[in-house]
Amino acid sequence: MQYRVERDTLGEVNVAVDKYWGAQTQRSKENFQIGIEKMPIEMIYAFAHLKKAAAIVNRDLKKLSKEKAQAIAKVCDEILTGRWDEHFPLVVWQTGSGTQSNMNVNEVIARRGNEIARKEGWIHPNDDVNMSQSSNDTFPTAMHIAAYAEIEQRLKPALKQLSQTLKQKEEQYMEVIKIGRTHLQDATPLTLGQEISGWRTMLKRSAKMLKQSQSYLLNLAIGGTAVGTGINADPSFGQKVAEQLSKQTGFSFQSSKNKFHALTSHDEIVYVHGALKALAADMMKVANDVRWLASGPRSGIGEITIPANEPGSSIMPGKVNPTQSEALTMIAAQVFGNDATIGFAASQGNFELNVFKPVIIYNMLQSIRLLADGIRSFDEKCIRGMEANETVIKELMERSLMLVTALNPHIGYEKAAEIAKLAHSKGLTLKQAAIETRHLTAEQYEKWVIPIEMVHLNK
Repeated sequence: MQYRVERDTLGEVNVAVDKYWGAQTQRSKENFQIGIEKMPIEMIYAFAHLKKAAAIVNRDLKKLSKEKAQAIAKVCDEILTGRWDEHFPLVVWQTGSGTQSNMNVNEVIARRGNEIARKEGWIHPNDDVNMSQSSNDTFPTAMHIAAYAEIEQRLKPALKQLSQTLKQKEEQYMEVIKIGRTHLQDATPLTLGQEISGWRTMLKRSAKMLKQSQSYLLNLAIGGTAVGTGINADPSFGQKVAEQLSKQTGFSFQSSKNKFHALTSHDEIVYVHGALKALAADMMKVANDVRWLASGPRSGIGEITIPANEPGSSIMPGKVNPTQSEALTMIAAQVFGNDATIGFAASQGNFELNVFKPVIIYNMLQSIRLLADGIRSFDEKCIRGMEANETVIKELMERSLMLVTALNPHIGYEKAAEIAKLAHSKGLTLKQAAIETRHLTAEQYEKWVIPIEMVHLNK
């Protein structure tokens, strides 16, 4: 491999000739050979948006030449196409401020910009690309840009699609009466559509909470520079960059009113991830309901069927497992763990800077990505193909002892309980047990125990 010599304030460093990064990136690459978790590419794209916006604002403020600003913006646009992904090699486990990833972006932009202009050393990574900025305000700014964009562009569409599928299933099965279950025991009837409506409303509420919380991500740390005072930046720089970012992304960003808070606190991300955790909790519940209801096919509940996507066992022929539910519940478990990590890391905002930023955003973006991908897969590979097994549903509903609840207003709780216990102990139907106790006649039973009237479809 051939190398070129790059220089920084600590001296010379060898960098592979085919890589655009510079000395500071190379030092980080060599000094932090820890794990395999790379800085999420979404962060790099967020930085590209930010560096482009900063260059444009610095140009407008007459601090950066038009030619340099244009070159920087061009490279940022190239980065956003994914063309230079391989030139961002740094791991999450680096400096807690994310300085090295900020410099990685600065160095790649500078070298590629100089290559385009055919002017060696013309654009400087610190003096030009990082002008009016510090890693301490750019990294948290990029964190918010990346998280907000991923929620909008990846997670919300997946949520919307699953909600639409559940709405269709809800309407399709609104009059299919089944037995309800509480405490994993038989309860009074409801319809399969009503049960599904509960799942759909979980997603609706989670989406509402997510929308409410993510608005806090629109506050950006940019303009705070090193410690929140804005040293080396024009007083208007932060807000102007936020306005430019809004033009570039379509999201209504604004510069945080208190930069001291923006650099040292990540309570906004903690809050948003709380909404993600709530969504994960709901998805865990829905996925578990689906696999319980589809259990069997002959020795379980079996009230619904789900698609047979792949063989379920390497030893048991013909076995099919609820694999999409299993994947989604594992995702939920990961999100719960990410929430614990983010909460602890955010509590470590000592003095003017939180220095757990990379691990916070790594876990945040992983949660968003996993939930989005998992929900999409669950929708496409499971819920769309979910069907009611109406034969089993009817059989289980008619066998249930909890239909006796309809007799409470007519003969009282204790006599109704006596009927249920007798039916259970002797293996009788409720109707047979009711007649044997002489608490009511067959005609009264038929009149009072009508499952369709127990589900309140029109109320």
